[in-house]
Amino acid sequence: MSFWTALDPRVKGIIVVLLVGFVPFFDHNGAHLNFLADASTFVLLALGLNIVVGFAGLLDLGYAAFFAIGSYSYAMLASGQFNIHIPFWVLLFLAPAITALFGVLLGAPTLRLRGDYLAIVTLGFGEIVPQTFLNLSQWTNGPNGISALDSPVLFNYKFGLQTLPYFYVGLLLLIVAIIIVHNLQDSRLGRSWMAIREDELAAAHMGINTTKAKLSAFALGASFSGLAGVAYASKLSLVSPDNFQFNVSIFVLSMLVLGGMGNIYGVIIGSLLLSSLERFILPQATIFAHNLGFMSVDFSQFRFMMYGIILVSIMLFRPEGLFPSRQRKAELHAAEIEASLAAQEQSLYEEAVH
Repeated sequence: MSFWTALDPRVKGIIVVLLVGFVPFFDHNGAHLNFLADASTFVLLALGLNIVVGFAGLLDLGYAAFFAIGSYSYAMLASGQFNIHIPFWVLLFLAPAITALFGVLLGAPTLRLRGDYLAIVTLGFGEIVPQTFLNLSQWTNGPNGISALDSPVLFNYKFGLQTLPYFYVGLLLLIVAIIIVHNLQDSRLGRSWMAIREDELAAAHMGINTTKAKLSAFALGASFSGLAGVAYASKLSLVSPDNFQFNVSIFVLSMLVLGGMGNIYGVIIGSLLLSSLERFILPQATIFAHNLGFMSVDFSQFRFMMYGIILVSIMLFRPEGLFPSRQRKAELHAAEIEASLAAQEQSLYEEAVH
């Protein structure tokens, strides 16, 4: 067994993130650092949604709503909008608590819902929240959003518009998130989520408090979006309802589907792949097309079609995702395994008879 194979998955993840921290020493391209800083926000979102969808099996199509709540929490509590200026580091704890509360508020009335019905309710929630921020213009400035947010300060060092400090804050948040998600996955609560995902009725008969477990999944999943919202809003220094539309929920869900629901590192890889597709591959493909003389072509306009193709292709040819967890893969291929075992038993029986 190699040294790397023997390491705890938490340690592996932390080592990889720490290695990414050396990127600024040999890559001085600001666009690359900006991409990595933004990508860390979407990795946080994907890790949070993975708790709800990947671990607990609760389909949430309105996850961007919690992202909006987290971002607006920072905007309202760290700007001149209400002349409240709570420090960035305090809001890293406060905003997740606020979004977790809203996660419970969403989860409570949906406890009896499953599958398509749950998806429809969460979809409605995801549409209501941005519209609420849009229409409460006396507090949120409506479509203009809230701007000139407070910049994070660390020991009198103001982040301002520099990308590098946000890059390192993003890595720090990722390390914390990876440790928390791993501990949750291995905890009794994590095993309860997976039991509910496989068979909620059987889980209830085994003594699992499904109400508590599902509410915990909604709350903890939402808290990650609050964390991401603070990082996102502070870096952009602006929040607007347009930033939290339905396509954001689908974008994050596509990351899970592509990487592999339930697998922490699969989700992270899926996030980075789709973020790269949106920020690098499609714009570069557009430039390449322009150089060939196709000036009217803009591949960035086709990104939602790309997400759709990825979702359909993955569902058809590899429903467990590119890097699935063993449990998830076994669940999705349970019928094939049972059929194979039945065929083997039948073959052994026929050999014994003849």
